Amino acid sequence: MDMTMRWFGTGYDSVTLQQIRQVPGVTGVITTLYGTKPGEAWKREDIHALKAEVEAAGLTIKGIESVNIHDAIKAGTPDRDKYIRNYIATLENLGLEGIDMVCYNFMPVFDWTRSDLAKPRPDGSTVLAYDDAVISKIKPDEIFDSMEKKSNGFVLPGWEPERMATIRHLFAVYQDVDNEKLFRNLQYFLEAIMPTCEKYGIKMAIHPDDPAWPVFGLPRIITNKENILRMLKAVDSPYNGVTLCTGSLGSNPDNDLVDIIHAVKGRIHFAHVRNLQYNSHGNFQEAAHLSRDGSLDMFAILKALYDDGFDGPIRPDHGRAIWGEKAMPGYGLYDRALGAAYLNGIWESLEKTYPRK
Repeated sequence: MDMTMRWFGTGYDSVTLQQIRQVPGVTGVITTLYGTKPGEAWKREDIHALKAEVEAAGLTIKGIESVNIHDAIKAGTPDRDKYIRNYIATLENLGLEGIDMVCYNFMPVFDWTRSDLAKPRPDGSTVLAYDDAVISKIKPDEIFDSMEKKSNGFVLPGWEPERMATIRHLFAVYQDVDNEKLFRNLQYFLEAIMPTCEKYGIKMAIHPDDPAWPVFGLPRIITNKENILRMLKAVDSPYNGVTLCTGSLGSNPDNDLVDIIHAVKGRIHFAHVRNLQYNSHGNFQEAAHLSRDGSLDMFAILKALYDDGFDGPIRPDHGRAIWGEKAMPGYGLYDRALGAAYLNGIWESLEKTYPRK
């Protein structure tokens, strides 16, 4: 297992590589070329420069999150093949630079949705939260304003202003796209890129939908065990895999996370491990990584990964805002560092209690 932290890059992230390097047990970062737009082909020289910057700080790039997918691919519009060719060019350049894991999502319009980016908790921290009753009262083209107000001045991934400026157009693009058509478009995309992934050894790790149900009437397909298994079977390559995000799949309490881990054994290429607290169906708030602070059993989750032989990158996810830190919501240094230390402690106890043969 490689403990990592997400890093958005110089000029985009309040957290520096030097700070990440000082978190015990963290050996690398999950990063991206944050200034690129969905559909652009990444230049090898830009990837090389990013890799050199990370390595100069004593860390390594353990994966990319994300190479964003253009909506033409998700919606299956006539120009999708152009953007798939650009995606393949990006994968080739990543492979040439020795980067072998890409986390991506296939969520229409909104990559993730929250009703509050700074919900106060009893301990004085603030967290990301979701309440379906609140979301249902917000018009899709107005939600960007509510998100921006609590963004602390940072550009939120998936909520870039230029993207939100075209939201009405995006909804029109997806007007005739239901779950089945979205799934077929995902299969088409994966079948097109798999030869390149197999050539360079790049593991594609799809991120579950967040939250794990439809929002604003848009289709969602990576929401539960059944749908994930269907996707893995449809394109049955070891390079077609999953990002196990405990918070996204765990947003629906009907999802048994330990059961899902065992069901997709060998196809989990990356793990986002975080905790959340259920209030009711469609209503949750995020929590500290410590199991008893929320509703998820972090020990049981990590033990399932350990028992199944998982050895890929893990990162703590969506930390609380604590100790007066001003950062991108969910991505401050302090609570994610605490989360990394906590998860590393569990992993060490597993290694010593249940040594692998």
